[in-house]
Amino acid sequence: MKTSELIADFLTKKGIRYVFGIVGAGNAQLFDSITSRGFTTIICVHHEQAACMAAQAYYRICGTLSAAIVTTGGGSTNAVTGVVSAWMDSIPCLVISGNENSKFTLEDNPLRVWGIQGYDSVAMVRKVTKYAVRVLNPNETLQALEAAYYYALDAKPGPCWIDFPMNIQAAPIDEAKLSRFNKVISTQSTDALQMMDSYTGASCVLAELALAQRPVIWLGHGIRLSDAVNLVESFVDLLQCPVLVSWAGIDIISSNHPLVFGRAGIYGQRAANFILQNCDFLLAIGTRLAIPQIGYDLNEFIRTAKLAVVDIDLDELKKFGEKLSIPIWADAKEFMQAMLSLLPNSLYKITQEAKLAWVKQCNTYQNKYPVLSNDYFDQDGYINSYPFIERLSHYFKLNQIIVTDMGTALLSTHQVLQVKQGQRLMTSTGLGEMGYALPAAIGAAFANKSAEVICLNCDGGMMLNLQELQTIVHHELAVKIFIFNNDGYLMIKHTQKALFSGRYVGTNKKSGVSCPNFSALAEAFGIPSFKIRTWEDLESIMPKIQDLPGPVICEVFTHPEQLFFPKLSLALQKDGSIISPPLEDLSPLLSREELRENMFIGMHPKSEDLEVKA
Repeated sequence: MKTSELIADFLTKKGIRYVFGIVGAGNAQLFDSITSRGFTTIICVHHEQAACMAAQAYYRICGTLSAAIVTTGGGSTNAVTGVVSAWMDSIPCLVISGNENSKFTLEDNPLRVWGIQGYDSVAMVRKVTKYAVRVLNPNETLQALEAAYYYALDAKPGPCWIDFPMNIQAAPIDEAKLSRFNKVISTQSTDALQMMDSYTGASCVLAELALAQRPVIWLGHGIRLSDAVNLVESFVDLLQCPVLVSWAGIDIISSNHPLVFGRAGIYGQRAANFILQNCDFLLAIGTRLAIPQIGYDLNEFIRTAKLAVVDIDLDELKKFGEKLSIPIWADAKEFMQAMLSLLPNSLYKITQEAKLAWVKQCNTYQNKYPVLSNDYFDQDGYINSYPFIERLSHYFKLNQIIVTDMGTALLSTHQVLQVKQGQRLMTSTGLGEMGYALPAAIGAAFANKSAEVICLNCDGGMMLNLQELQTIVHHELAVKIFIFNNDGYLMIKHTQKALFSGRYVGTNKKSGVSCPNFSALAEAFGIPSFKIRTWEDLESIMPKIQDLPGPVICEVFTHPEQLFFPKLSLALQKDGSIISPPLEDLSPLLSREELRENMFIGMHPKSEDLEVKA
């Protein structure tokens, strides 16, 4: 048996049905052996970046590890964006790369170029992977594969990279001398010893919840990563506290659940931000509370509340410093199970009166500031993306998979889409790279062949992995692609308008960047296409799109200057200075009287001095 055959057998043993990649001289042995073994199918894409994005999306949908198989040189460098994306979102995947002959790939090689195309790909990705290694001894192949598989899935998941020089791929293996992976148990640091475990943390949380008058629970994607989605509804029902969800965790519970009050953040929902900022105790589970969620100043975030965070990543807990009252270094599932086991025999209770009053107040916020307000109006004959997403969702199936790119597709969807139980919504929340949606839709389609995939894209983002339309066509995937056409990069237009008096550079056709006629492009790929300019178009076209079994491209024309709101924006104080308001003070700014009425904890001094246009 040769090394590449052992790799193929390992993929088979682990039940890895699909991998994604592009063949080259550096990985030809891998392609041949994987295909010859017959269990694992290689889905040939047209860019290695797309291979990594598809592999991580595959895992997101079905929970089975996948891999990207890439070659040396540019094949490996191309993969890096997808690897960093998986790293930031804690998505496990394997990258198996080829490289030049092992005589060139020793780490002490001082040459810029190893052999013909080679370079030190392992050194390049070591900071953005959980495990990265180059195999120079064929008999260490199984050890490297077992280690990569283990580390990809263990604790906080992430990508792992194994590099095989081409001669090592073809080298014979002495099965009697195969080395195996032995898990190394790390010793706890002093910092770790200061953190609480699941049961200690659960006891403390229950005690705080018993005292709290305005508690909030914030649920995140870590719950899905810990395989605890099946616990969420009973957890919420038993605690009877208002719940918020992170953008990455929107689909872990139905948006229509009576205790789910939306998504907070700098592009959050106004009601959700009021609920968050007015709470007196916040329990965050499986969400790292990044800047897009909590705003730019940690001291202004839930400034009068106690904070409890459950996270598997010690560094994520340490970043809060003294702000964190209850640091729980634990797996989300273990913590939730601890809570559920302790709850029946605990003294936990919120007085019925206080509980009902706070939930009632949360409903008042939501009714007063609905997710989709009348402010989202059409302009100059263009439909607005926010109500478009809401109306489009009426056509979604119960097992619908929705994948978004960045820009309009990201913001409109994550602010207004009401996800039903069984539906999935995903994007790249960490790296936020344009071009994610199309390859992710491919991975999702292979992960669940019975589900239809909705790919929400924009004219700008569509251009970054446009080549993968051919992969969709080749495999006749049921991916329905909606492209928001707003003449370029709308989010950056708003940035340039705010910072540079509206001087656009590289953001629309007039300033240097243009996008093609997507209908003509669809025709070139042999994909049926439609255009939506009015609400009547939507009503007449959607049944046709649903009746088509394969891929579809539908262009949606929105205003080139459409605003995104509510959002946390720079604001002008009465003395002329510019500041970033606290998280509850979203733009368009409310009157100071209205804001004050909504704040149980009082209005922040920064908000008092803001200039509000009538």
